[in-house]
Amino acid sequence: MIIMQELAGPTGQTFASACVLTILVLMLFMAIRLYKSYRRNQIYRLLMFVLPIIMAQQGIVVALASPGLSRYPYLHLTASLTGLISFIIINFVFMKLYTQPSSRLKGMPFLFMSLGAIAIAGAQIAFTPELMNTPVGEDGFRLLALDFYGLVINFAILLNLRGMEQRFHYSASLIIFFVYQLAKVADVYVFHGGVPMLAVLTHLLPVIYYTLMFLLLFEWVIERLLMTFQSSITDGLTSLYNRRHFNKKAEQLLREYKRVAIIFCDIDNFKKLNDTQGHHRADGVLKQVAEIIKEETAGIGAAGRYGGEELLGLVAAPGIKPETVAEQIRSRIERETMVTVSVGVSITLEGNSVEEVVKQADEAMYLSKTSGKNKVTLHPSLQRSRSRSDSGDKPKRKSSASS
Repeated sequence: MIIMQELAGPTGQTFASACVLTILVLMLFMAIRLYKSYRRNQIYRLLMFVLPIIMAQQGIVVALASPGLSRYPYLHLTASLTGLISFIIINFVFMKLYTQPSSRLKGMPFLFMSLGAIAIAGAQIAFTPELMNTPVGEDGFRLLALDFYGLVINFAILLNLRGMEQRFHYSASLIIFFVYQLAKVADVYVFHGGVPMLAVLTHLLPVIYYTLMFLLLFEWVIERLLMTFQSSITDGLTSLYNRRHFNKKAEQLLREYKRVAIIFCDIDNFKKLNDTQGHHRADGVLKQVAEIIKEETAGIGAAGRYGGEELLGLVAAPGIKPETVAEQIRSRIERETMVTVSVGVSITLEGNSVEEVVKQADEAMYLSKTSGKNKVTLHPSLQRSRSRSDSGDKPKRKSSASS
């Protein structure tokens, strides 16, 4: 019971506001980092603007927990009005972040909501001037019209979440804040501060609300970091590894498996396809071919874009013949797309670097291209390696038979 009374009083309010301020500082730090990385997105600037307002509002709430300051009506008015306006702005920010571009969320309705809050507060003060002329008593500062308007605003936002990602988590935060508003109205206007549990809810529910908002913003930051990392290692059109990261991946697999094979694919007559059917159609075909190479090398290596219509497959798994994978790629492309590919295959030998084996696979691909296209050609070094392997196996079989 003593703990409940402490949480319902100034101590509980100070503790809750301290928690909210800590969360807001972390959110402000993330907003600054986002703005520095994506200056063109002005929504981050608006987030940087509204968070200090909420922090100032929480500071006023802490001040109002002091008996000496709680009697000033202008402090109560400032806390209520800035709390509602900042709630409107921050919800616009998060809805803008998570709403799909096709929905085209407009800021004008939120501006009217903010102006409406100011107008309603001004109208109530004009009709009841004694609110601002008399010290606030034990019943608290009562702005019924503004409190009711806050409930309506929250409910309106909750009903207008079409096309928004993370809809469930965002709705949960709005519901938490709606319960906070109801508890506050009930505590002030119905029970007149006589129910400690309602006071505890009005103190702690904002902590939960801003925690959920923090988690939404944190998830947004993580998504942006992943997108930035992904764009730095992959080709934007095909989603395959770009040349730099493909070479890095190949070097890593070479160190791990001691031997890797490169499958060099060049789409036949791609320039003609571009000229006759347009870049959009040609890009679609390029994506199809890239997806086939990616599927055929999944789990046994990697796939990358070397440049233009030249795509690479990498085979590193032991026991897998790269020429078999190459033929599977070639045949699937012939069956499933409107183009064919010329393919060259090479494998790292003792002392070979990845760049050298890519060059050898390119040379083998050129042999395929100049000898009829739509075929797989092994680099001469790989052919010699296969021949030595086969000739080395024959005596062993004879020896085994003679014994």
